[in-house]
Amino acid sequence: MNHDKYIFLIILQFIVITGLFLIDIKESLVGLLNGALFIFLFSVTFILLIKILHSRKRLKHIVEELRRAMNGNLKTRLLAKDDHLLNEVIFLINELLEQLEKNQIEAIKFHTARRRLLSSISHDIRTPLASIIGYIDALRDNIAASEDEKREYLEILSKKSNNLKQLIDEIFVMAKLDADEIPLKVESLDLSEFVRETLIEFLPKLKNDHVQLHLNIPEKKCFVMADRLSLIRIIRNLIKNALEYGRDGNILGVELIEKTDEYHLLIWDQGPGIPKKDLEFVFERMYRGDQARSSFHGGSGLGLSIAKALVEKNGGTIWVESSPWEKTTFGFSVPKHKHSNGF
Repeated sequence: MNHDKYIFLIILQFIVITGLFLIDIKESLVGLLNGALFIFLFSVTFILLIKILHSRKRLKHIVEELRRAMNGNLKTRLLAKDDHLLNEVIFLINELLEQLEKNQIEAIKFHTARRRLLSSISHDIRTPLASIIGYIDALRDNIAASEDEKREYLEILSKKSNNLKQLIDEIFVMAKLDADEIPLKVESLDLSEFVRETLIEFLPKLKNDHVQLHLNIPEKKCFVMADRLSLIRIIRNLIKNALEYGRDGNILGVELIEKTDEYHLLIWDQGPGIPKKDLEFVFERMYRGDQARSSFHGGSGLGLSIAKALVEKNGGTIWVESSPWEKTTFGFSVPKHKHSNGF
């Protein structure tokens, strides 16, 4: 039964009660009790009719607001009044609209980032590829007159090819992270020893670049729960980032700090740092600042994004702080092993 029929029956009931009341008054003026009952029934019916008309008006207003939302205005919100049951429905609708608005904003950000990512990837692949083709053509056409020049060309080709391979590898990892296709094998790891082992592979580069290592790692075992391969990639990416962009400061700092429920690993340098306006963007894909994060340094722009995604998949958080030429710190947290005291 629709609302129109419902209202029609209420009006019909109202008319019948009024007629019976008038007939009863004419037949017996002393039927005060019957009259009082009729008046009570009349009043209840009248109030019910008003309530139904009011509810109908509210429902029409809700329908209009929802149509506005369907047409794209997701900032629409419904107002609650004195009907508790309807208010509960309104609260749920408002929550749904709020979630839809958030999803819409995220979708816009995603498509914007996707377009920027595709543009950056196209540029970062096309540029070294064109250079590689140019050097290959030069070697093929015997432009390099001496053996020393040929070796120099081959060295450049090797470097650019490796950079291109690294970019493609990172794009592949990022795609797998987006598709949630990287399985995690969470296990108990001694983070202090893990960091020392990872640093070993960077010692030759530190020596060649005349970078001093400031190490502050506890001697005791620091057990965490994390995926081994994820930790390796996170630490490597952050160290590479510090060496690539902070090498002019000639210092690399690595600190492991114990907190109540987690450990913080801090990797810092004293290079040119990151401008304040760029700090909130450094973990975005393919983002590079005007100076320190310039593509002239050879960075792919994906290393920090991959580190952030892996830290979060392992239940931690990542952050950055920077005072140019004083200290730029990238830090991330790793949950402690709950039973680490038993080792």
